[in-house]
Amino acid sequence: MSAAPERRSELLATAAEVFASQGYNATTVRRIADEAGLLAGSLYYHFDSKESMLDEILSTFLNELWEGYDAVLAAGLGPRETIEALVTESFREIDRHRAAVAIYQKESRHLAAQPRFHYLADSQQKFEKAWLGTLERGVEARVFRADLDIRLTYRFVRDTVWVAASWYRPGGLHSPEEIARQYLSMVLDGIAVRT
Repeated sequence: MSAAPERRSELLATAAEVFASQGYNATTVRRIADEAGLLAGSLYYHFDSKESMLDEILSTFLNELWEGYDAVLAAGLGPRETIEALVTESFREIDRHRAAVAIYQKESRHLAAQPRFHYLADSQQKFEKAWLGTLERGVEARVFRADLDIRLTYRFVRDTVWVAASWYRPGGLHSPEEIARQYLSMVLDGIAVRT
């Protein structure tokens, strides 16, 4: 007997918020159940463990992220346009999965050592390859400066974008696309007035 998909999604959203704010190890099933208005035992009707909840939260986020990224990478765009599209897609994912992004940032390093979560390390390698490859392509095409340290540039852009999950709130003043546009303007064109 499976639970209604809507209820399952609500419970995962609640669990994601609790994991993001309390940390995975500090979060108990009882705390998630309390936040969801359930008895702790009732949560086990929907999920066999808090690890299963975390796995579903992170894998759902990464599957959606890669659907978007793979579409961008397959589109045959130039390097600058690819970076613009990847940044925009990243902010859309932060909008859709803010809590999952926060969990991923805080927890993925130690989770990836567990067999159940090896896909986190695989995703990180794929992510790095996509971004570094695009930046290298841009330097070769003289779209990006030749003096850039590609790995440092990648880390700067990655961290600048994904740390937004710590302050971004869906439904806020700016859409994900507007935030991406502003970030891209600063990253690609700088903040100083050109004289």
